[in-house]
Amino acid sequence: MVDHPAGSLHRGDHSGDHSVAVVSVGLNRARLSTRRFEDLPRPPGAIGHYDRVNAPKIPQYHELMWPALQATKELGGSATVGEMNERAMTAAGVTEEQQAVPHGEEGRMSEVEYRLHWARTHLKGIGALENSARGVWAVTDRGRSMSEPEMRAATKAWRDSFRERRLARRASHAAAEGGDEDAEAEGGWKDQLIARLLQLPPDGFERLAQRILREAGFVNVTVTGKSGDGGIDGAGTYRLSLVSFPVYFQCKRYKGSVTPGVVRDFRGAMAGRGEKGLLITTGSFTRDAQAEATRDGAPPVELIDGDRLCDLLKEFRLGVDVRERIAEDVTVNPGFFDEYQ
Repeated sequence: MVDHPAGSLHRGDHSGDHSVAVVSVGLNRARLSTRRFEDLPRPPGAIGHYDRVNAPKIPQYHELMWPALQATKELGGSATVGEMNERAMTAAGVTEEQQAVPHGEEGRMSEVEYRLHWARTHLKGIGALENSARGVWAVTDRGRSMSEPEMRAATKAWRDSFRERRLARRASHAAAEGGDEDAEAEGGWKDQLIARLLQLPPDGFERLAQRILREAGFVNVTVTGKSGDGGIDGAGTYRLSLVSFPVYFQCKRYKGSVTPGVVRDFRGAMAGRGEKGLLITTGSFTRDAQAEATRDGAPPVELIDGDRLCDLLKEFRLGVDVRERIAEDVTVNPGFFDEYQ
């Protein structure tokens, strides 16, 4: 496993899911409640320790809303976060250099991905997009007929309304809980989890990857433990019904973006051993890296970025505790009482 070089980029689909699950990271014994993405503070300008002076300009979230909506339409009216991001970034002319700009401290996503999260949140807020529990986003009837000027006007109205509701909620929570809400939910459980993973030694991260693959159904999973093994950190066998095939994996404890060269090098290390590869990172993959992983005529490489890695750890309950709550929405049906008039 190759760690991110010292002094390199430091970076920090939620899909807009309004989960009420309480997630805590067991790896460092800290607990914190999740909040809806739109309840978080407005996206700050901070982009970690990246060189602000020389950083390329990134489109603001409101500049990405129309490309994101159009991208979903072009993809047949529905799309995963990854599909939407790729198409929207292409439409907005986002360069590889811009994709490399990190968000936050932990390297879970790029700044442009972070702003696309906010673009989706606002598109959902104005009723142009909706999302399922499985993270698939779809264009609504309103979104299909909405023009760009209508989208911008609706966004302004929604933001004004949301700001008023948020201030009212904060005042209510402050009165009921002594104003501890913001301190309790500082950051997010995924950022907290990535921060803990980055503290692991290289061999520890490789053994964690081994555990994840076993939980996912792989058998005979081994870690090479050899620094000179050509970029291969381990291998396992995946069984699919009546067939099975070997899969080689490589771990990248990055605080930045994984580039196409890393994918090509990994594929080269696989040559002569097998045709299935799995590249796992705590960071993210640039659009060109994603394209390289699925390039025609080359052995495919499956990519697991920091965000997906967190989801897997949550799914398998590895270092993450999840406590689900039932939330009730109560409304009054005045018509029920008509017969008692």
